Amino acid sequence: MAIAKAERLMNLALCLLGTRRPLSKRELRGSIEAYLEAGSDDSFNRMFERDKDDLRELGLVIATVENLDGEVGYLARRDSNRLPPITLDAEEAAALGLAAKVWQQARLAGAASGALQKLRAAGLPEDVDPYEAHGALEPRIPVHEAAFEPLMLALRDRRPVVFDYRKASAAHPEPRHVEPWALECWRGHWYLAGWDRDRGAERVFRLSRITGRVRARGTGFTAAVPDVVTVRETVAGWAGEIADRSALIRLRSGAGYPLRAKATEVRELGNGWDELEIPYGHGLDAWLVEFGPDVVVVEPAELRADVVDRLRAVAKG
Repeated sequence: MAIAKAERLMNLALCLLGTRRPLSKRELRGSIEAYLEAGSDDSFNRMFERDKDDLRELGLVIATVENLDGEVGYLARRDSNRLPPITLDAEEAAALGLAAKVWQQARLAGAASGALQKLRAAGLPEDVDPYEAHGALEPRIPVHEAAFEPLMLALRDRRPVVFDYRKASAAHPEPRHVEPWALECWRGHWYLAGWDRDRGAERVFRLSRITGRVRARGTGFTAAVPDVVTVRETVAGWAGEIADRSALIRLRSGAGYPLRAKATEVRELGNGWDELEIPYGHGLDAWLVEFGPDVVVVEPAELRADVVDRLRAVAKG
């Protein structure tokens, strides 16, 4: 089945590239054997539209032209489907090699390697091995979350999505309807930024907290996509890394090493507890809750109240 489809796509691409004038559906159906074998006009139309979309996704530029009689025709102009000469020096080739290696843990590995081979055929210097030029560098972007690929495809196609999401302070996930804007990896975790339709505001979601399957829902966005999506800055702010105040907490001895790494001052209190001063920014309450009974907030009062509220919400389930 896969071979038959590949042959059909190749025949369609050759027809569209080889013609000097637009070819109608009727003419294409009479020229390609697989289309002649279609059981009905509806079957042919569905097959042709899928094939046309597949070729466009592969990068073929297909023009749609209407003649004087109102009949629609198709062709792939050679000048629209020809790349200019590509020249790469050793440094550029090395950068491309490293970029291809980045995705070895994701399903993009095959596409990245294939793209590199095409660039080599189009002008990559023969005496340069992009994989060995900087062998000491081993870049990796780990992609373990099942939500990554469907979200990446939704980003590409500008399709809204629905998924169940569990906040750090919640015991159970909740459905979220999101228009995806950007995916970004920060400190070993993947995040999605987008427009939350239910809340009518921009939100950032950590992929590891998405449960179940990501489903596409319809087409078209209701909110304008910003020119710049500041995923890292938003996450850093929510994680308390952008802070202009300090908080005073008590931490059980031998626990909470990430908090200790953030502390500007640590004092031993005895009886198995230490007192820490840490930067206080938006989202610090959610982070402190993750340490459970090992942390007690001393001040400020609003941070203590937020942490207590979150703990009570988790206890209620």
